Amino acid sequence: MKDFTEITLCPEAPDHSKTEFCNPVFEGEEPRAAPSAEHPSVEDRTRPTSPQDDLGWGYSQQHPGSARFPRPPAGWQLWGQAGWRYRPDCKFTWLCVALMSTILLFLIALLLGIVIHPCGGTLQGPEGSFSSPNFPGPYPPNALCIWHIKVGLGLAIQLRMETFSVEGTASCLFDRVELYEEQGPSSTGPALTRGGPTRFCGNVAPPTFNTNSNHLRVTFVSDSSVGAPGFSARYRAVAPTEKSCAWDEHLCDQGLCLQLGFICDGFHDCTDRSDEANCSLKHKECGGPLTTLEGHFSTPNHPQPYPHQQLCLWQISVPVGHVIDLQFHNFSLESHEDCSFDFVEVHDSTGTGAASLMGRFCGHQLPPILTSSRHVMTILFVADEGVADNGFFATYQARNATEKTCSPAEFSCGNGECRALESVCDGWHDCPDGTDEVNCTGVSYPAFGSVCEPVEVEMCLGLGYNATSFPNIWLAIPDQEGAAEVLRDYQTLMELACYQHLRLLICSLFVPKCTPDGGVLQPCQAVCLAAELRCQQSLGLLGILWPINCNILPDSSDPIECFQP
Repeated sequence: MKDFTEITLCPEAPDHSKTEFCNPVFEGEEPRAAPSAEHPSVEDRTRPTSPQDDLGWGYSQQHPGSARFPRPPAGWQLWGQAGWRYRPDCKFTWLCVALMSTILLFLIALLLGIVIHPCGGTLQGPEGSFSSPNFPGPYPPNALCIWHIKVGLGLAIQLRMETFSVEGTASCLFDRVELYEEQGPSSTGPALTRGGPTRFCGNVAPPTFNTNSNHLRVTFVSDSSVGAPGFSARYRAVAPTEKSCAWDEHLCDQGLCLQLGFICDGFHDCTDRSDEANCSLKHKECGGPLTTLEGHFSTPNHPQPYPHQQLCLWQISVPVGHVIDLQFHNFSLESHEDCSFDFVEVHDSTGTGAASLMGRFCGHQLPPILTSSRHVMTILFVADEGVADNGFFATYQARNATEKTCSPAEFSCGNGECRALESVCDGWHDCPDGTDEVNCTGVSYPAFGSVCEPVEVEMCLGLGYNATSFPNIWLAIPDQEGAAEVLRDYQTLMELACYQHLRLLICSLFVPKCTPDGGVLQPCQAVCLAAELRCQQSLGLLGILWPINCNILPDSSDPIECFQP
């Protein structure tokens, strides 16, 4: 009986179901036709071509003068008898594999694109634009995007942020945009080159950025937490003699652009000092200091339309221990979605930095009543050369910070803020000034011994205090390691004669003194002014502008309010 272990598909029944099987072993053997050139014999087709081909095959009987051929298994012989036209079609199988592989690779690439959010690259055209990932939607966490902008030799780059909203504080330690001008043979002003990256964050668009070379690097970094809508930017190549600023910016130093809030603010932000020139004329019709306990001010010509191209700066200062309530009346300024044309800015300080901004307003809707956290407040009014409206009339009133203005169900903190009655004498300082925990008895307070920690930053050792506290709530620095990383750049200024004054100021800002109750102290304004007086000229020789507005620091010598050695 023949071997019946070889079961194959029936090739003779193509019209039947493909699942129908037969066993050729039980079929009658057909007479074998003579081999032809078109269909070679099984023996010819199964000749071994390598030693491995002989493995496991028996050998047929040798005949004189004939080669030694292997004897294939019975199933293989039957398959050979069926003819080459019945061999399995592998084209369909490989087509499926190739198609499925392509789809799989596409899905993987799509997934990687969603997770990684590719961004950055090289921009080489005479003009172009770019934006943060997902713009105008929130950008992803842990993003790192680097754009290299290159234009023709002998040209400069002008970069403008059209929309800007990046999470961060005054120090921009979380999310940030950094601009770094890379020097090359086409640099048009080496003396004006910025010494390091310029860092931006917040919700106020940076001023126009003009380079002195043809190569600008833009870096965007986001941390692992909160996101924001991000930014969109546009650049263009300009001749060095064609550098310009936006209408609401001041041009100085052959290409430096300053926002109008820095004009006539008492600080020289331009090396040519043009930002503080002719200030008496600019403030003749509006602006100026307001020092009474209550008062009012308005736009020029109010209630008639205000003149074009106005810049008015009012600085309200009342006795320490008071806060300021500001209320607008008859408010009517040119409307714009981003308040980029005519606008009013209110700042909770004596300066106009982004960190102190309480709000920017325009249009015809009355702003809310605004209350300062201290005894100072600054109001900035800007009007462009276009549409003019009737302006505004505003009143302010100073009140004692301890005055109770909260509802009966709330507790009034020393600075006027309101807290729930449940937070009073609960062992935690819910008010910024700690007044909710004053005159409390029978309360188990948390131990403050673990709040203060020894100063470990090498640069800040031996400054008259040896304890600090983190996180740094002013600069949003989480720990001393973060402070040390930021301060590393300042150590390059050790050779300056004024370094000790600068070190005292910088350390008291980044590694503040810890008080016995677990709080921290800012440096006194006198510490900042002393460092500015001694270091501003030296830093100017290095092309570094004085970085700190001393007016935002406490103007006091009381060791309870601020730190002073």
